[in-house]
Amino acid sequence: MTLSHKTYYADYVVVGSGVAGLRAAIELSSAGNVLVLAKSNLSDSATSWAQGGIAVALSDEDEIGLHEQDTIKAGDGLCRPESVALLVEEGPKYITELIEWGTEFDRAGTKLAFTREAAHSRSRILHANGDSTGREISRALLARAHTIPHLHLRAHAFTTELIVESGRVVGLRFIDETDDSTHEVRAPAVLLATGGLGQIYRETTNPDVATGDGMAIAYEAGALLSDMEFVQFHPTALAVKGAPRFLLSEALRGEGGILRNIDLERFMKRYNEAQELAPRDIVARAIVSEMLRTKSDYVYLDMTKKNEEFLKHRFPLIYSTCASYGLDLATDMAPVCPAAHYMMGGVKTDLWGRTSLPGLYSAGETAATGVHGANRLASNSLLEGLVFGARSGQAMIKDAPVSKRSKMTLPGSPAPKPGEKVASTPLPKAEKSSPSALALKNIRDVMWTKVGILRSGKELAEGLRKLAALELPKTAKPVRADHELRNLHVLATLIARSGLAREESRGSHYRSDFPYRDDEKFSKHSAAKKGEEIRFES
Repeated sequence: MTLSHKTYYADYVVVGSGVAGLRAAIELSSAGNVLVLAKSNLSDSATSWAQGGIAVALSDEDEIGLHEQDTIKAGDGLCRPESVALLVEEGPKYITELIEWGTEFDRAGTKLAFTREAAHSRSRILHANGDSTGREISRALLARAHTIPHLHLRAHAFTTELIVESGRVVGLRFIDETDDSTHEVRAPAVLLATGGLGQIYRETTNPDVATGDGMAIAYEAGALLSDMEFVQFHPTALAVKGAPRFLLSEALRGEGGILRNIDLERFMKRYNEAQELAPRDIVARAIVSEMLRTKSDYVYLDMTKKNEEFLKHRFPLIYSTCASYGLDLATDMAPVCPAAHYMMGGVKTDLWGRTSLPGLYSAGETAATGVHGANRLASNSLLEGLVFGARSGQAMIKDAPVSKRSKMTLPGSPAPKPGEKVASTPLPKAEKSSPSALALKNIRDVMWTKVGILRSGKELAEGLRKLAALELPKTAKPVRADHELRNLHVLATLIARSGLAREESRGSHYRSDFPYRDDEKFSKHSAAKKGEEIRFES
């Protein structure tokens, strides 16, 4: 256990500065002093990386009921209907609020512009600056947060563990990376909104910060995790040698993009009648199958039917990024392959973000609300963070009411003045040859080859053996990289264990030895608790 340098107090603590964390913090600020901890820069989250958009039934041709049906269908029999109903019904209210707060979505004239993505029956995807939706939402939420005097934003504060007393979460410990000091914060309610865990895989579209910290520390504290076997792999990440796996948004296929194998054959018709607009899990598996069949490391995404002017306007970030690697989307086909993208499971919550541990709440990708089931519908993630972030804040206020605002001060972290931005300097990364970096490479390789898109009982068991045999380096004073490694190792083991226990194929979880869905045995959610076997429950 890390000894605390000093103990501080807050009315509410939020870990994470993405859409879920910021929306919860803004909600909480109406009732008490709020501390938001971000392990990197305040804007460095999966939210900022989200390209495609945010799904909401606001267009004239759409209906809330249709959005609900599409979500449940994509979830492959495992969505919690009550969670989905809340998402689609409350979504329009919170999107309207975002617009009132200054979020600038793209428009066609004076009307909001909507596009369509895979498995949506209507055009209901709002986008901003073409393909920078998450960045725009993050900007608007941060701008609003900075205007609230008693909402304290602290960058480069890495949360290492939760403090549990008498079965209740009463605070947390964190490392201040600016000087490596350790601190303790006490609060009657703590929200985990730390995003996903894509860095657990060798190939991922996620930012470096996506190391599953919230899920891991919740699990270590005794909270229940759910549906950890369901990891969504985005079908189309840029597959240029030496380049990061930059995501090529599903909206490209929504705008007419075609998938071709290495022989330039359009192949999706062999796998699903919806072809390029089939659910992500189907498209990802189809691409892997084609790669294996043609002995290739990638397939092609063909956007050449669209002209340069359209592509530059609709997908400016994607177009310019591809151009930086020598690809002109208007004339060249982009090599793509699947990459880990989103975790459907996480810390199990009720409809208000409450977890199995009193005092602990979770929202966004860190949480398992049951909205996504076995396969997330495209562009529902930002909406989930927004809706359930707000709901979690409301529950925290109700469960831990504040009679008088606490006097909250942290070293070197005054509350920002209205309109003031908190300075945050990027920190150096760990050496690639360090023991922690080498152990991380081993975890990622095991997960990609044994616990990836196509699974089998034999491979999952082998993956578990390799993970168990992996020795993590021990350090006298663990730094952030050491904690991230431990977190990823814990979660890698949980994903493999949950995948081995689910002897069927459903959504993003595909078992070659159990290729069919088994509703009789597995129309339930997996549940993982420290020290216990994986079980299944409704």
